[in-house]
Amino acid sequence: MSELWRLSALAQAKLIRTRAASAVEVMKSFLGRLDAVNPRVNAVVEIRPEEALALAEAADRMVASGEEVGPLHGVPVTIKVNVDQQGYATTNGVVAYRDLIAPADSAVVVNLRRAGAIPAGRTNTPCYSYRFFTDNALYGRTLNPWNPALTPGGSSGGASAALACGIGSIAHGNDIGGSIRYPAYACAVAGIRPSLGRVPAYNPSAGATERPLAMQLFSVQGPLARNVADLRAALLAMMAPGHPDPWHAPVSFEGPPAPRPRPVALALLGAHPPVAEALRRAAQYLSEAGCVVEEVEPPHWEEAASLWRSVLMADSMRFMTPAIEANGDEALKRSWRGWCANVPVPKEEVFHTGLARRTAILRDWQRFFSHYCALLCPVSREAPFPIDLDQTEEGQRRILYAQETLYVFNFLGLPGAVLPTDVVHQGLRLGVQIVADRFREDLCLELAEIIEARAGEAGLTDPASA
Repeated sequence: MSELWRLSALAQAKLIRTRAASAVEVMKSFLGRLDAVNPRVNAVVEIRPEEALALAEAADRMVASGEEVGPLHGVPVTIKVNVDQQGYATTNGVVAYRDLIAPADSAVVVNLRRAGAIPAGRTNTPCYSYRFFTDNALYGRTLNPWNPALTPGGSSGGASAALACGIGSIAHGNDIGGSIRYPAYACAVAGIRPSLGRVPAYNPSAGATERPLAMQLFSVQGPLARNVADLRAALLAMMAPGHPDPWHAPVSFEGPPAPRPRPVALALLGAHPPVAEALRRAAQYLSEAGCVVEEVEPPHWEEAASLWRSVLMADSMRFMTPAIEANGDEALKRSWRGWCANVPVPKEEVFHTGLARRTAILRDWQRFFSHYCALLCPVSREAPFPIDLDQTEEGQRRILYAQETLYVFNFLGLPGAVLPTDVVHQGLRLGVQIVADRFREDLCLELAEIIEARAGEAGLTDPASA
């Protein structure tokens, strides 16, 4: 059973639970795959094999004693280096934070452990998790295992690259402007950005220091995986209550069933031709499954995109600029200069009026979702970017436009699932995004499973062939 790493998380958990395979065997397979491919992609930047195997042995003892176990019992998962995992440095890809040891687990790690998962590797991010490219002066560059000339995405690029080459079947990520969905897209895996409040988020290392308001509103924790069933299982595990997060809303995961036939909106939003082809293919699969797909223009699109840029810039200029100047690596500083050159510095009142306007825009989106159960739209207007496109002002301008299809939904706090289709461009399967109303991740995943059934689950690659 040396290739247990190839299996889905739910398949691994079933083998462990029924004693058809042990958690130790699954962990050894995970570690073997990591040793074989991680040196070529640099996705996992910290691993403690002895600790991981000890946790797997403990998981096997629980099964042997007949204890009740969680749905992900014994399954190895990876954790991004920007959240707390007790005893590990929460570096966020920053050299100056290499010794910032977490005193306890973050809420999302607590919940994964509670479901039986075993944190078994820390994945790479850009410096301060503030780029769509995963490279930093502390750990170095993560490569896209399908095509090393392209970004693996950011900021969860280590998470997505690990999944694509078989290092784990579930990865933790977070998303303030697309940092789960874009890496999933760039590495042709699946991911979901939950609604604001769905998954509790709290880093004990932060102490009494709170993130700026815009970052609290726009950022969420969530999973990446290679199939929709694992994505659902990971999200259900991550969303468990019982943590000191005032934003957390313990809302039922299953909402009212969508009407039949399911009404689905399709928005191309100026997508480049290969991306538009992937969207039309996905729309065809939904139509063939009985959905009624209608091409539409979503409400307040340009205004919402502009407000995300302005509101986040207002917070970032005040709180991120000093940190970037003091501790940022050169690539982040160049990227930040390009950002600043392309987003006018907002007046103070823009922050307040922008957040007030957000309520009215979201209200109209709720009206939109009273007519459609979901929106099918691009993840990005472009295919995945070439490495380091953000290192010039012109490149950053192109990125800010292409990624509107991601960050509009951060501004609104809406859930969005991403999965690959069977349209291939530059050697990579292009993905699509499914967005629904607040706390309707169930609808996102329901429609994603329809597309996945026709297009196929995310594949695995050997980066040696990349």
